[in-house]
Amino acid sequence: MARRRRGRAGRRGAALVAVLGLLVAAAACGSDRQTTPGSARVSPSATGGGSDASTPAAPTPFAGWSDPAGVGRPYGDTVAGLLTFRGNPTRTYYGTGPVPRTTPGERWRFPRSGGLCSESTDDKGTRQWCGSGWTGQPAVFERDGRTWVVFGAYDRKIHFLDAATGERILPDFPTGDIIKGSVTVDPDGFPLVYSGSRDNHYRILAIDRGKSTELWRLSADAVSPTLWNDDWDGAGLILDDHLFLGGENSQFHIVRLNRGYDAKGRVTVAPKLVFHAPGWDAQLLRDIGDRMVSIESSVAVYGDTVYFANSGGLVQGWDIGGLKDGRQPKRVFRYWMGDDTDATVVVDEAGALYVGAEYERGTARSKTVGQMVKLDPARPDDPLVWKVDDRGSNPAGVWGTPALHRDLAIFDTNGGEVLGIDRTTGAVRWRFRLPGPTWQSPVVVDDVLLIGDCAGFLNAYDVADTTAAPRRLWRLKLGGCVESTPAVWGGVLYVGTRAGAFHAIGPT
Repeated sequence: MARRRRGRAGRRGAALVAVLGLLVAAAACGSDRQTTPGSARVSPSATGGGSDASTPAAPTPFAGWSDPAGVGRPYGDTVAGLLTFRGNPTRTYYGTGPVPRTTPGERWRFPRSGGLCSESTDDKGTRQWCGSGWTGQPAVFERDGRTWVVFGAYDRKIHFLDAATGERILPDFPTGDIIKGSVTVDPDGFPLVYSGSRDNHYRILAIDRGKSTELWRLSADAVSPTLWNDDWDGAGLILDDHLFLGGENSQFHIVRLNRGYDAKGRVTVAPKLVFHAPGWDAQLLRDIGDRMVSIESSVAVYGDTVYFANSGGLVQGWDIGGLKDGRQPKRVFRYWMGDDTDATVVVDEAGALYVGAEYERGTARSKTVGQMVKLDPARPDDPLVWKVDDRGSNPAGVWGTPALHRDLAIFDTNGGEVLGIDRTTGAVRWRFRLPGPTWQSPVVVDDVLLIGDCAGFLNAYDVADTTAAPRRLWRLKLGGCVESTPAVWGGVLYVGTRAGAFHAIGPT
């Protein structure tokens, strides 16, 4: 994504030649595919277990990493809230209502005056960045009898606010550069927040002290080989005391957290990096002809397979089923989209993948496979189920992560189009246009589609009838491009804009 990157070509160039041999070997290893990625993709058993056939036995607990039954559901039942980008390991949970069906108002604004701004440098030079951008979704969760809102912003800080008032619960945590991605809150009840920054580090913060406290950080240079950049846009996933994370260093990382508490009852971590692998392979570098292969998307986990994509357009699935027994993850799925794929992979109930790609390189492959696809990993040699093209301009294609709503996949394009696609056939049910570019990931709660635009409006549409064109319910002016994804909790919407402020929106 050229708009957000800082070129590091010089210091990365020498590494490329040195690691090509290693990558060829890695690609060969990755070609050993299983017919069904994630061997533990199972459904709970409903067979009877006693002499009374009318009373079925309790369902068999899922023994893998991410229960397929959790698609569309909250991220576990320990912490109530929207805890990570798009809410759960399959990136398919959007929050709770009731969502306003008439125009809501602003409950509070943060900060009350001024903006969340700082200077940062990318390939376009040094300039001022304000508010929050892609993906920028806050975490909203219940803790100690109050609702917390936690987010990182372009002022180089992570903020911890009271959802009722917008006042700080804890002092801001400063980082060395802007924060573009979404934070993750520990789903197992440990008072921990996980966040990346453009300052080279992904951090774990404790929130059980008088101020947020850094317990650990992972440097983008902690592994090798690396390519492209040192930012951390993706929202990590925490499953069974492991952190799964991709970075703009183009590597996929797994960290054993070793969470606990000290003698004073304060949370502790003792992280250990237990696995990492290049998110690219030699074939991809040959196909794209450049080294822009950063992982800007958030990883998704379904069953025993973790999925992610990169800026070279490579979509991968890695089997993590043996990780707890000391066996290394193994690549079991590979698909090339042909162009920059920063949108997060979304996984449905059956394990199908929904993937959006940009159109910038103009490769023959991207013209063939399209910019929004449904893939079936159970058919690794021919996974494409359907595709939708978006090549009306350059750049074109998809930056936002698609939303699944009943029998629809909903996504937006750089040009401002919003489309509802039949999940089975790939047919376009409806489309409408907003002032682009639209990079926000759509959210659907209570049959209401929420999506921002670059004229500074947050829009709500009725999508209860998935066969009909959506009816606009309201349009609220916030100011600045609404690029970040809103969090919806208890019917209140929390979102930042590029105008510099963060807003709580609901009935007033």
